[in-house]
Amino acid sequence: MAEKQIDPGHKGIQKTLCTVGPILLGIGLVLIAIGLVSFFMAFGGSGSPKYFWCAFVGMPLAFVGGALTSFGFLGKVARYQAQEIAPVAKDTFNYMAEGTKDGVKTMAGAIGEGLSEGGFGLGGGSSTQVRCHKCNELVPADSKFCSRCGQPLEKSKPCPTCSELNDPDAKFCDNCGYRYG
Repeated sequence: MAEKQIDPGHKGIQKTLCTVGPILLGIGLVLIAIGLVSFFMAFGGSGSPKYFWCAFVGMPLAFVGGALTSFGFLGKVARYQAQEIAPVAKDTFNYMAEGTKDGVKTMAGAIGEGLSEGGFGLGGGSSTQVRCHKCNELVPADSKFCSRCGQPLEKSKPCPTCSELNDPDAKFCDNCGYRYG
């Protein structure tokens, strides 16, 4: 199946870059070499450097040619790098996952233990706390009445469907969802 490309003319542009880039790079490098040889030959007593200007023309040509070449071969270079890097990244990830497995289990257990106590670690104490169903005050779980509004905290309203004890002013059963009515 043919790969759908964003720009249908991409292959043509890539082919042009892969052709023109190396040609400009080569011409630029040749001109730089001619200019530098002319410059250093002038030290040998052959007069002033006649072709030193070639180096100044060759430098931008070499730069543009190098840039075009790199853009032309960028996809191939990126795929090569991905083939080299991906296995190493996979091995590193697996090594780190294996090395941290016990620590993650310990942390998950500690979090689960903290959540099951009900206080979520916010109250400062280690006792379990519950919320008053009337005013939403956080009170110790062994309290019989809310310290803020005086509402009884015991669940005293039985569900006619499943017999679950619910808050005295509950509109729905905590267990089966029965609607008091």
